[in-house]
Amino acid sequence: MMDFMKKAMDWILEKEQDAAKDCHAKPEDIEKQIKMIEEKKESLEKRCKEDLDELEHILNRLHSIKAQSLKCSTPH
Repeated sequence: MMDFMKKAMDWILEKEQDAAKDCHAKPEDIEKQIKMIEEKKESLEKRCKEDLDELEHILNRLHSIKAQSLKCSTPH
């Protein structure tokens, strides 16, 4: 599905580029698209960072739990 979406977006961008070459694309319309994509990118980066931070927290906890469990398997 992602491959289809990528191909569709590439096709749309090619049409936008053709329109720009033929002076049919308004710079302010393109600027709106740029702003929209930049906002989406920032949102995804923020969400991704939050998810990575949460995974890091979980991994740290799991490593701590593993260390505690290893103490149980060593003879006292």
